[in-house]
Amino acid sequence: MTSLSGWRAPLLALAALLLLAPQTAVAQAPDGPSVAPSAATPDRPSYDVRLRADGDGSHWSGRQTVSFRNAARAPLTSVDLRLWGNGTDGCGAPDSPSPVRVGRVSGGTPRPLAVDCTALRIELPEPLPYGARASVSFDVDIAVPDRVHRFGKDGAYRYLGNALPLLSVRDEQGPHLDPDVGFGESFHTLAGDFRVVLDHPRALVVPATGTTTRRAGAPGRTVSTSVAHGVRDFAWAAGPFTSRTVTTPGGVRLNAYWTATTPPEGVETDLKAAVGSVDDFGRRFGHYPYGELDLVMSDNLDDFGSMEFPGLVLLWTEPEGSAVVHEIAHQWFYGIVGNDQFASPWLDESFAQYANQLYYGEPTATCWEDQGEWPSDTAALHRTMAYYADGHRSEYVRVVYIRGACALHDLERTLGSREMATMLRTYVRTHWLGVATTADFKHAAQSATDRDLGPFWREHRI
Repeated sequence: MTSLSGWRAPLLALAALLLLAPQTAVAQAPDGPSVAPSAATPDRPSYDVRLRADGDGSHWSGRQTVSFRNAARAPLTSVDLRLWGNGTDGCGAPDSPSPVRVGRVSGGTPRPLAVDCTALRIELPEPLPYGARASVSFDVDIAVPDRVHRFGKDGAYRYLGNALPLLSVRDEQGPHLDPDVGFGESFHTLAGDFRVVLDHPRALVVPATGTTTRRAGAPGRTVSTSVAHGVRDFAWAAGPFTSRTVTTPGGVRLNAYWTATTPPEGVETDLKAAVGSVDDFGRRFGHYPYGELDLVMSDNLDDFGSMEFPGLVLLWTEPEGSAVVHEIAHQWFYGIVGNDQFASPWLDESFAQYANQLYYGEPTATCWEDQGEWPSDTAALHRTMAYYADGHRSEYVRVVYIRGACALHDLERTLGSREMATMLRTYVRTHWLGVATTADFKHAAQSATDRDLGPFWREHRI
């Protein structure tokens, strides 16, 4: 989400946005069997999606097929779909249904929706053995909510982040069916492949995750086909965007899209920062693997901020720019190196903020000491989103963004700058398109030094 430095948006403004978000109780997951200790499953997902838009992109409907492999030694008897687009509205009401609806399921038997209508369990017709593949198909109906949001409307523009149903993850802890708590992210998905065909009015410009080709459709319509490999999610937007494409010296194609009211100087600032940071992070952490990246800009996202998706970022852009560098850093931290964002929000937000500060060369020599006391006795970097949702929301920004980034700078001073850089490249390479945990990172750091880091972890509450 939004960066806390590198542009003028104040920390207090972001904290206020998070504090004013509606309270959401932590719901219970649906019952059902968990898998035996094993690798995360179902893995190697492949999504094939075909949707048709109405006249202004407010409504999309069609069919989606998801194929997957069982990576667990225990037979897989069901899979769970996450309908994250329902996170804010839940199950809706008779006259106002959930924004994302699924029907006509084939390849399995659906159970009732759970976790505030964000989780749909589908029982498979027969247990899926280890290493075998299966698929499920279903109709998808998406009504874009009437609010400025990562899944919402902005005047004539539509943003469809978290709109597509995605496979949930199961591992030795069982099914990961955590709720959307109303702020931050709760997402946990495995990298997969997407082929998304969007049939839309010709007047709509449609940026999307992946590499997109376009052809003429029915009279007055365009068919956009986007293909993405090794991504955890798929997002798109639609509207009368102005666009421009540049290529970085490192060969990454940047597609900029902006609304009619986005300030031109903000567009130029964002493009310059994007060109520099994509290549910089590629040198630091590993070359950006997706070929192209879409920057979707608007000056009307102030009640929301900015948001990262694989291959596409939404940016609240003012004359002085946006949090574009922080959001691009997320392409590596949660995108390339995945994490359970509900269980370990610091593994993406703290790392993205650390990378943002590295890029801008911000002074951080005393940042840990400058933070003073922890906000509470229970505050710690490894806390989950459940902790922050349960009466600790005011700690989220201060701990996850600020203290987390400072802890990484402090670790760099402990290891040495060269050793830290080498360690991070190795960490990224080791978990490339996988899922990392706090324990994985601690192991990577300890492997980079002969010094016992136990006291460091205790001091920094990791």
